[in-house]
Amino acid sequence: MSTPEERLTELGLTVPEVAKPVASYLPAVRSGNYIYTSGQLPMKSGELMFTGKVGGEVSEEEAIACAQQCALNAIAAVKSEIGDLSKVKRIVKVVAFVASTPDFTGQPRVANGASELFGEVFGEAGRHARSAVGAPVLPLDTPVEVELIVEV
Repeated sequence: MSTPEERLTELGLTVPEVAKPVASYLPAVRSGNYIYTSGQLPMKSGELMFTGKVGGEVSEEEAIACAQQCALNAIAAVKSEIGDLSKVKRIVKVVAFVASTPDFTGQPRVANGASELFGEVFGEAGRHARSAVGAPVLPLDTPVEVELIVEV
């Protein structure tokens, strides 16, 4: 069976550098057998992929890509705590925040950008509980933010 890193490579993806915090917090904290990530933004090469509201300036497809990048950044934060992604026993909970216009109701589809990646990378251990929440605004005017609880 291949490792999570090998599965990422098969998907044409790599674990990025841990995104630098935009305020006073840690990207991830380990407590016992659990890792809690801070909300991860869709930072790619140090820049937000998009800004604005989903259903307005940001399309649903762009937001799904943002959710996937948030997931990659969360994986990087987890890896920074444990060193080897094979130590992940389970992605327990995913919370996806979607800054959206009042009439946009596709938050669950946007969150699937993260959820589906976790399933592809971690297999059965990537299946998780989830909340997909609409928000009027998120930090730096990002359209998507994702946080995790991971058992190791």
